[in-house]
Amino acid sequence: MKRRWMMVLLAAALTGAAAQATAEQAPMGVSLERPWARASIGTSRPAAAYLTIINRGLEPARLVDITTPLAGRAEVHLTVKTDNVMRMEQVERLDVPPGGRVVFEPGGLHIMLLDLRQPLTKGGTLPLTLRFSGGGSIDASVPVFGPGARGPDR
Repeated sequence: MKRRWMMVLLAAALTGAAAQATAEQAPMGVSLERPWARASIGTSRPAAAYLTIINRGLEPARLVDITTPLAGRAEVHLTVKTDNVMRMEQVERLDVPPGGRVVFEPGGLHIMLLDLRQPLTKGGTLPLTLRFSGGGSIDASVPVFGPGARGPDR
């Protein structure tokens, strides 16, 4: 049991200041890196958030839900190109293999924030909760960059 708590605390420490995990809630070995979001254009259009989920555990981690008080819905979407047309598809199931990572980035996987309750503004933060199968969750405070941002350092 002591080793499990040490692993949970290590995972929490690795998330950094921008994505704080509650040690009691974090799935064993799962952490977040580089969370960020783009500012929204008001509330009538969706916004997007990005991050990397890392699974240092020995079991697969399945993301089952994402919530935020700032949006009515948060869904995982994938941008796909078919016949030279770009579109987004909702991803119903997302597994992070043991020792693996899943990267959310512009033009690929992203968290689509729908039915915004308030705009995301540059310089603000977006609270997100990612829930995993087995009951574990990670709470993140996601920094919001400008509407055309390509990442936290670009």
